[in-house]
Amino acid sequence: MAIAITVNGERYETDAPPETPLLWVLRDEFGLTGTKFGCGVAACGACTVHLDGQAVRSCQLPLGEVDGDVTTIEGLAETRYRALQEAWTRHQVAQCGYCQSGQIMQAADLLAETPEPSDEDIDAVMGGNLCRCGTYTGIRAAIHDAARALNGGGAG
Repeated sequence: MAIAITVNGERYETDAPPETPLLWVLRDEFGLTGTKFGCGVAACGACTVHLDGQAVRSCQLPLGEVDGDVTTIEGLAETRYRALQEAWTRHQVAQCGYCQSGQIMQAADLLAETPEPSDEDIDAVMGGNLCRCGTYTGIRAAIHDAARALNGGGAG
């Protein structure tokens, strides 16, 4: 029996077993490869997507437990949080880039909850997203820049 979910505003169906992690359905079945596999145990954040606007680790979320709309990095560009992707580019945050989709998705969740985050807010929320290249200073700067843009202050 097919399972239907909404991803980035589109309805998808899959015959994958309900215990299949959402990550693999997104990547292998739906071709949405912006969401990355990192550790497989929800510790690194590379697989972060939004479920009804909340950041979740898709590597540990069984397909059968997806109850709501999923947004991936591909769908974020169609939202107001595109400002994050633009700030990431302006600040040249990505080096290898592997973790960046998860970083941006986590940052979007942060800005939805805390529109004007302090450095401490950013560190607390983003601390669960690991970056092998150590671009944390750039990530923080890009989040502040995006927050200003989202709040009408323009980009830095």
